[in-house]
Amino acid sequence: MLLYDDVVAEYRDFAAYAAGDSPCFEAWALGVADDEEVLAWLGTLPPVKRQPNLVFAAARWHGAPAPAPYDALRTVLVEQEPAVRATVMARATQTNEVGRLATLVPVLGLVGLDHGPLSLVEVGASAGLCLFPDRYDYSWPPAGELRGSGGPVLTARATGPLPLPAAHPRVAWRGGVDLNPLDVADPDAMAWLENLVWPEQDERRDRLRAAVAVARREPPVLRRGDLLDHLPALLDEAAPHGTPVVFHSAVVAYLEEPDRVRFHDLMTRLVGQGRCRWISNEGRRVLPRVAGASDAPSGRFVTALDGVAVAWSHGHGHAVDWL
Repeated sequence: MLLYDDVVAEYRDFAAYAAGDSPCFEAWALGVADDEEVLAWLGTLPPVKRQPNLVFAAARWHGAPAPAPYDALRTVLVEQEPAVRATVMARATQTNEVGRLATLVPVLGLVGLDHGPLSLVEVGASAGLCLFPDRYDYSWPPAGELRGSGGPVLTARATGPLPLPAAHPRVAWRGGVDLNPLDVADPDAMAWLENLVWPEQDERRDRLRAAVAVARREPPVLRRGDLLDHLPALLDEAAPHGTPVVFHSAVVAYLEEPDRVRFHDLMTRLVGQGRCRWISNEGRRVLPRVAGASDAPSGRFVTALDGVAVAWSHGHGHAVDWL
């Protein structure tokens, strides 16, 4: 089992992350962590393709019922291994869950207070669903709320001294980069996005459909390619319109370790040069050099501004614990 210690740790972390939100995925992750045959199969995948979200979504794409006990997942992984492997290798987890905006908008508010209109650049933009923070209303019980957009309400339970935004972000430009940007008008791409929504979470499914409708009304600028190659040029494009803000959520985990280091170095350099602000929202192991990341509790994301943690956040935006 020592050979798979990293995979076991990843799946146990995911189980803690899923606890309370998806009993099915919690049980599946714990089942994988104790299943030597499945761990051996995962060990044949590139590290970036072993993520529970992707493996579980691929199994569901090929008929694994959910919610269901662990054996339902295991049967599909074992009996349809070639098909599941092909889907894992061809697809990615590209949800960019819009609920996370409830944890990111307070950070955007800090940037906008001092710097006026914002130009948003999303790394790992998928279909660009998170590039519209100005098109949603927000509730942060018990801290307060932000209304007036006319859009859907996103809610995150708040603790700590949350800096409650006084107004919606002023977005002057929005764009992003993704290895495989998704077209909101493509039925197959949108079916895959719905498949990525966790089994018990019908509310998230409804929110996804609403977010797709928002994005269809004003499709953002999306570039196809490697974020490390395209980000500087996107910043040049964004800069004339407002203060560039690079942001990402549950994206950097899908880079190989050397590229995570390169990305952290790139963002540190760009921030140091005054070319942008940087909002990151990733699992606690993903960007370990973010100041304070090592203190994050298990199952929480590290939400950071310019490389310094400001909050621990629920991975889907249900809660924000301001530091």
